[in-house]
Amino acid sequence: MTARILVLGCGNPSRGDDALGPALVARTRDWLAQHPGREVRLVEDFQLQVEHALDVLDADLTLFVDADASCNAPFCLRRAMPERDASYTTHELSPEAVLHAARVVTGRDPPPAYVLGVRGERFELGEPLSPAASGHLEAAWDELMELLDDPRPSAWDARAAGW
Repeated sequence: MTARILVLGCGNPSRGDDALGPALVARTRDWLAQHPGREVRLVEDFQLQVEHALDVLDADLTLFVDADASCNAPFCLRRAMPERDASYTTHELSPEAVLHAARVVTGRDPPPAYVLGVRGERFELGEPLSPAASGHLEAAWDELMELLDDPRPSAWDARAAGW
């Protein structure tokens, strides 16, 4: 059985490197058109919201993709666990808060989820991707392809352990 994968890309394409998440979703959309039969659902939004908990519940594996100004270049990969955090009651949620909301809705743990944070440098309104972020995008794309080629939580855990 093939895993149903959700790739949830966040970011504002009009804010420089914040466009990294949507750029990876767009590239994945193009790739999927050339590779039919993959059970990958793509969702793109400016920011995570409680409604995304329903998207998570329809998947076997979730990958949150977003720009990250604090991770080491070119990207980081980590497992996300359900957690009620300070973002839980704000307009924007963390991946952990989305997973917590999914747990509240079902009364059970959500499917495994991971965060692919792509190093961003500049987030000014109206700016394009920075040259550094463009390079980080290429490295993150290679990682995303590796993840989609082996959609098992144990494989994703092993890759995340390397970071």
